[in-house]
Amino acid sequence: MKLDFFYSLNKIKSYLKQVTDVLLLVVAVALLLGIVFGPEAPFVGYVYSNLINIIEAIGDNGIVALVSLIIIFLINKR
Repeated sequence: MKLDFFYSLNKIKSYLKQVTDVLLLVVAVALLLGIVFGPEAPFVGYVYSNLINIIEAIGDNGIVALVSLIIIFLINKR
């Protein structure tokens, strides 16, 4: 019985990791499209604008490019 519980937890953990990987790719693509087409693009603009607002709360606007590059490198590293 205990073994079934751990198997279920591992299955859930694997599923959540896959969902997180997909969502990370969606955010990375949205950021790249926001950089290319600007924040006026549908959907892309919301992600881009929200990230800029978060980064402005933390510090300078130049960090947006750094965060975008870090996300891209992390995705390519896998």
